[in-house]
Amino acid sequence: MAELPTVFVLSGPNLNLLGTREPEIYGHDTLNDIHARLEAQAEGLGIRLECRQTNHEGVLIDWLHEAYIAGAKAVLLNAGGYTHTSIAIHDAIKSIKVPVIEVHLSDPMQRETFRHISYVGMAAAQHFAGHGANSYTLALDAAARL
Repeated sequence: MAELPTVFVLSGPNLNLLGTREPEIYGHDTLNDIHARLEAQAEGLGIRLECRQTNHEGVLIDWLHEAYIAGAKAVLLNAGGYTHTSIAIHDAIKSIKVPVIEVHLSDPMQRETFRHISYVGMAAAQHFAGHGANSYTLALDAAARL
C-alpha cells in the first residue's frame, strides 16, 4: 500500500499560547484544538499531517528543509511574527521545492502597519488569513488539491 502524502503544519512564535493569547484577535481555540480538527480533516482527504510549533526561527527553517527532504506534498506555515521580519525564512521557502501556504488566524492587512509586509507571503504559493481557525482548514483543502 502506498504511503499517504504528508503535509507539514508549522507554527511559529507565540502560537503555543493560542486560546489565552489575545482571544479578541486570535480566538479561543488552542493550537491543539486546531491540530485535532486538521487531523480529522486530513484523514478524510487521505493526507498524513506532521504538526509542529516552535518559538525559534532556525527551527522553522530546519523544518522547512526537512519537509523538502521528506518529499512533503505541501507546508502550511504560520510563521507568527517572523512573517514580517524574517528574510531567512523567505529564503528557506524559496530554496525548497515544496509549495508553502501562508496561514494567519487574523488578517495582517487589517492590523498594525508593520504587519503589512509579509516576507513569507512573498515566497509562498498561496495565502489564507483572517478566517480564524478556519484559515488552517481552508489551507489544508488547498494543499490537498495541489
